[in-house]
Amino acid sequence: MRTISAEELTARLGSLPGPEPRVVVSGNFATPTVLVRALAAARTRCRVFALNAQSDWPDDPEFINETPFVGPGMRHDPMLDYLPMRLSLVPRLFDSIRPVDAVLVHTSVPRQGNVSLGIEVNILPAAIERARARGGVVVAQLNHNMPYTFGDGEFPTDWIDLAVECDQPLGSPAGGQPAEAESRIGEQVARFAEDGATLQFGIGQIPDVAAGEMARRRHLGIWSEMIGDGVFALEQAGSLDPDRPIRASFLYGSPELYQWAHANPRIQMTRTEVINDPALISSNRAMLSINTAMQVDLFAQANASFVHGMIYSGFGGQPDFVTGALHSPGGHAVVALRSWHDKTNTSGVLPILTDPATSFQHSAIVSEHGSAVIFGRSQRAQARLIIDHVADPRARDQLEGASSVRLPPNKPRAPTAPVRTELPPGG
Repeated sequence: MRTISAEELTARLGSLPGPEPRVVVSGNFATPTVLVRALAAARTRCRVFALNAQSDWPDDPEFINETPFVGPGMRHDPMLDYLPMRLSLVPRLFDSIRPVDAVLVHTSVPRQGNVSLGIEVNILPAAIERARARGGVVVAQLNHNMPYTFGDGEFPTDWIDLAVECDQPLGSPAGGQPAEAESRIGEQVARFAEDGATLQFGIGQIPDVAAGEMARRRHLGIWSEMIGDGVFALEQAGSLDPDRPIRASFLYGSPELYQWAHANPRIQMTRTEVINDPALISSNRAMLSINTAMQVDLFAQANASFVHGMIYSGFGGQPDFVTGALHSPGGHAVVALRSWHDKTNTSGVLPILTDPATSFQHSAIVSEHGSAVIFGRSQRAQARLIIDHVADPRARDQLEGASSVRLPPNKPRAPTAPVRTELPPGG
């Protein structure tokens, strides 16, 4: 590893091969902004591959942005190359049609001859390995504020070709108290957790609220693409099993979360093709996958990717974890959403999706009105449960009239009835 200035790096990146070299960059809140600025200054054209780029991502017309998961920094790019695929399969791209010429990563400072990818591991180990195998360049932005995390994100310093030193605070998602609807949804979701369950949380307030409601549970495990502040709260409450490693692929939360993760041997940061492998997910007992959506339909399809026909995010890990959780002994795949979107005055439950589905065949769908446990139900019974227990009352008559499903007779709802979470044996 040779430490250089940002100006020297600009000259080096200008010599990358081909008219459109592909550069993989740390995403989420680990984007190495100094390295990205050097890349923008060096190239008149390049392909830049990053996951969930945040709002500080440069609006550079010379960047051809590629991603399977769109963040706010790329969401409005008219030239975006969105790659619709499960996150577990993304590392295969680097072996085939999207080879890597360079990798720009945000790391800790060296420690005993190694650096750590810190809060963002994800697809980066695969990208680094492929780039090195084909003679590409690996560049690190060394930051004392980046926590040193253990696992698949640790690399010898000699795997890094060039490094630029730059200390800057890490970003965090916007805070704020959850709305009443999110709080009610989180309470409903938490009822699916049992002592000893293994948890996966998606991004958003609903999973964090659900985590807070699980504080009375014990011996919980974490096998999750993401760790947020909800997991940190479970640790503080004594809910996590101290004998089970906490496995995740990236951290997405407050400075306190990052501080907890620093040099914490219980947290094992795990590469995407492992953490998102449905077979490995299913090997966890009572796997509870908690994800959110913007829309669901009466066929239990969920849309978490598109808004008005435009890409908003992407598949991410949702289909991987839904599949894995459904095959876990005692597992549940729960999709949560608001039943009504106030800004557009529209229902979150549709007769059938008009945008592509992100995932389907969940075990339960939850809104602020209740839970529809749909695993093993007939199509008609499933649709009736979604209308009666998930849809907003303003939408129910329209859903019944527009449904292509032959619905069973309506029965009076029992809003105070307990949520049933058990599945048939083997489910």
